[in-house]
Amino acid sequence: MERRTRTDTTGGGRDATPGARRTARIRTRIVAALGAGAVAAGAVAFGGLSGSAGAAEPNLVRNAGFESGLSGWTCSAGSGTTVSSPVHGGTAALKATPAGSDNAKCSQTVAVQPDSKYELSAWVQGSYVYLGASGTGTTDVSTWTPGSSGWQQLRTSFTTGPNTTSVTVHTHGWYGQSAYLADDFSLTGPGGDPGEPDPEPEPPAAPGAPTVGTTTSSSVTLNWNAVAGATGYTVYRDGAKALSVQGTSATVTGLAAATSYEFRVSAVNGAGESAKSAPVTATTRSRDGGDNPGTGVPKHALTGYWQNFDNGARVQKLREVQDQYDIIAVSFADSTASAGEITFNLDPALGYSSVQEFKNDIAAKQAAGKKVIISVGGEKGNVIVNDSASAARFADSAHRLMQEYGFDGVDIDLEHGINSTWLTQALRSLSAKAGPSMVLTMAPQTIDMQSTSTEYFKLALNVKDILTVVNMQYYNSGSMLGCDGKVYSQGSVDFLTALACIQLEGGLDPSQVGLGTPASTRGAGSGYVDPSVVNAALDCLARGTRCGSFKPARTYPGIRGAMTWSTNWDALNGNRWSDTVGPHVHALP
Repeated sequence: MERRTRTDTTGGGRDATPGARRTARIRTRIVAALGAGAVAAGAVAFGGLSGSAGAAEPNLVRNAGFESGLSGWTCSAGSGTTVSSPVHGGTAALKATPAGSDNAKCSQTVAVQPDSKYELSAWVQGSYVYLGASGTGTTDVSTWTPGSSGWQQLRTSFTTGPNTTSVTVHTHGWYGQSAYLADDFSLTGPGGDPGEPDPEPEPPAAPGAPTVGTTTSSSVTLNWNAVAGATGYTVYRDGAKALSVQGTSATVTGLAAATSYEFRVSAVNGAGESAKSAPVTATTRSRDGGDNPGTGVPKHALTGYWQNFDNGARVQKLREVQDQYDIIAVSFADSTASAGEITFNLDPALGYSSVQEFKNDIAAKQAAGKKVIISVGGEKGNVIVNDSASAARFADSAHRLMQEYGFDGVDIDLEHGINSTWLTQALRSLSAKAGPSMVLTMAPQTIDMQSTSTEYFKLALNVKDILTVVNMQYYNSGSMLGCDGKVYSQGSVDFLTALACIQLEGGLDPSQVGLGTPASTRGAGSGYVDPSVVNAALDCLARGTRCGSFKPARTYPGIRGAMTWSTNWDALNGNRWSDTVGPHVHALP
């Protein structure tokens, strides 16, 4: 999905797909790992890691080119078959078709050795095709491509854990997309037992007892360690199945306030389900316990991104930002030569006479009750947050910017995925330095919030106690899955409400959910909706009125509000977005 545009001489964005490469923009990106299912920690995007195992090492994948049909492979929901054309090599290839809530996942369990390095690759063709490995005993990996008309090789690598004897390699497509092709898989590294045939897959071992993470008045977040050979996990609440996930964390929602629950977890793969884990008990918070931080942001708020550059939209000084906006995200921070470190450079194109004049504008907006934050993300440079040192540099440098310019907090606006483990560490460290009034917002792509197993969703849940709002971008995304398992096309009230429902039922508090849409048709490549549609979606979610064909099972009167890219495009369009949506947001119940 394309992110917001910058240096666009035509004034318009491009219609792009998740993770698509973009033309030159003056922006910053955080590059980390894409997660399992949608994106997983430790993933390598667009071919990522290079290099291959020695030529003497055999390919451990059985029937790697599908010359024997689907022998050795298991495809979800009967989604896979073999075709004779097109193929990458030999006479056959895999063709798998996503349908409804099934992403056409085809997998094979392979014998490996503990504490060993492996290289995984495959040739694929189609839109949003994934390649990955799970049950590694360390960090499961996944990489993907937004698509091409010809064959493209995906590569990634992993190291097995000290007790790992098998891993599951897999490929899958994406919801609502066409069939994809895959061929010529390769997994090279030490074989599990060169003298014996590969063992038949067996159900995985039981996970250890889960640990309790964030709790609210209506939800509990659980975490557990990965199990070798597992392709997913089932969470049980008081003995009944609550939900199934691919990752090693889950948020169980719909719970009663101030109530204790018992949770267990089992591991599953193509061979069956493990025994349940030992139980853990968690108690939800009382409803007056305060699920959200006290940042001074209004109960219902409007967020606008302000452009620190000229790309054909109306150039604004910060003091000219429309009064309807409660949170102003200064876009964007820049990277430095040190991994994880960010800085800020005021663009001369804006006409400021000095940096101090810009700082005075920030102070004036704050005096008027607005929150001004620095947005991190985008096109220019790489801010790599993938270990403890880079996480510390991110926190330290972001805090310096808050002190120097007076920013109220930060916005995480990432392009190619994140590593939730290290970015969680960075944001918690920043929060400890900045204090409880720090504003923390996020602007994920739609694909990043399709499941609680994605890295972005995990990050949001990991920092829920310090998170202000997630303003997901409901544009430049094409069709996506709603919380009811149906596929919706962008540009409609159903697309906004059914996708927001995933976050609202996935563990975020309503006050932490906002609807992000472009301020004009020129503000994004696709997905623009009239401001009246944004208002209808807000009414549907908050009041249960003005819904389309999708109507949520309950209402969320505490929903935070809406966001737009950008205040500059809004100004060029006569302030129609903020004049229409702003008063409506502020009048929500």
